[in-house]
Amino acid sequence: MNKVIIIVGSARTNGNTQKLVDKIATNDIEIINLKSKKILPYNYEHNYKPDDFIDIVHKMVLSDVIVFATPVYWFSMSAVLKNFFDRFSDLVRVKKDLGRKLKNRMVFLATTSSSEQLADCFEKPFTETAKYLDMHYKGNIHVCAYNDKLCEGNEKQIELFREKILTETV
Repeated sequence: MNKVIIIVGSARTNGNTQKLVDKIATNDIEIINLKSKKILPYNYEHNYKPDDFIDIVHKMVLSDVIVFATPVYWFSMSAVLKNFFDRFSDLVRVKKDLGRKLKNRMVFLATTSSSEQLADCFEKPFTETAKYLDMHYKGNIHVCAYNDKLCEGNEKQIELFREKILTETV
């Protein structure tokens, strides 16, 4: 059984993306909501004190699987998650030893939007970031949502996704 961490990047604490995460998660899965953390924007001086970014990366390193969960905003990840992704630059410039420890982690994506399907371009930042950090991008789940609730008929898809993140191997 894989050790899984889900990193939620949404502007709403109890929005549609969190509802999807709650359906995916089991008691053994750690959920980190970036909205409740202090993640300072990337800067060239690497001055972030105090900041939660490195603590979250340490938790990622201790996991086999990292699931990034985000609503789709204008064909892209949320600003909350993008800010977190921008800080990965520190893992290849300043904290290289820590960044290298992400190697071989499996990465998944969980998204929500009012569309039935995820735009083809959406996954690119996730696939390329995983590749750059020597992680393995393994796929996604996308669930449509309207009026603060997930669309019906996704239960089997969610169950299959949960099983995959818990059992997938590199």
